[in-house]
Amino acid sequence: MSKSPSQQVPAVIVPVEPGRITAAILDFVSEVPDSKVGSSKEPANEARRLANRAAQRAALTAGSLALPPGPLGWLTLLPELIAIWKIQGQMVSDISAAYGRHATLGREQMMWCLFRHTAAQAFRDLVVRMGDRLIFRRMSFGVAERVAKQVGIKITQRTLSKGISRWLPVIGALGVGAYAYYDTGQVASTAIELFESEVTMAEEGDAAMAEADQPRPKPKTKPKSSKRIVDKLVDKAVTGAAHKVAGAARKIATRKRTKKPE
Repeated sequence: MSKSPSQQVPAVIVPVEPGRITAAILDFVSEVPDSKVGSSKEPANEARRLANRAAQRAALTAGSLALPPGPLGWLTLLPELIAIWKIQGQMVSDISAAYGRHATLGREQMMWCLFRHTAAQAFRDLVVRMGDRLIFRRMSFGVAERVAKQVGIKITQRTLSKGISRWLPVIGALGVGAYAYYDTGQVASTAIELFESEVTMAEEGDAAMAEADQPRPKPKTKPKSSKRIVDKLVDKAVTGAAHKVAGAARKIATRKRTKKPE
């Protein structure tokens, strides 16, 4: 007797718990990877080359780990995440080196590059853009844990679909690989934007962060140009003159109608 579809699909799909992902994030970003890439005269081109290579590696890694079907495939979800983060983290490190900025790459910038596109709201009070400058608030362990928890929740929600894809071998692996390629491209875009900007680290109470926290004044409305004012005055004068001419014409017509014939 064959099993019904409801018996073939797990009753509860919880591929990875948020707490395990949070711990994995904190452990991963605790140390910035070294880089063997030197400073480049054309860092943007070098960054794109590094991004393409990393995206291909991420797609191949994710697709390979997604091949085992069913519950066995679920067991590879967290190792897959960590493997992808390692590839992406090394890519961010290499891109920073290509821009000659590896010495200033810290935990805050690494988390921003890896997870901004996943949970931008988690970094709302930690990273502020002012023109071409990015101001990072230095994170204590408690703040880093809070950010990691928010990111972990988002990743857990995303991995629900990945857990289902484990029941579709080959097809599911292709989809997982394609998403890893796209995700790595998002990380690369954030990293390139970061290292092409001026970056400032601020402690609590620093003037830079205090300035960034100030509400920005609303832009003033532009004054009307003299040409527009003159045009309005001319239109008003023309309209007034037209009304006067029309009134005079009506009076003349009325006189003619009321005048008795001789």
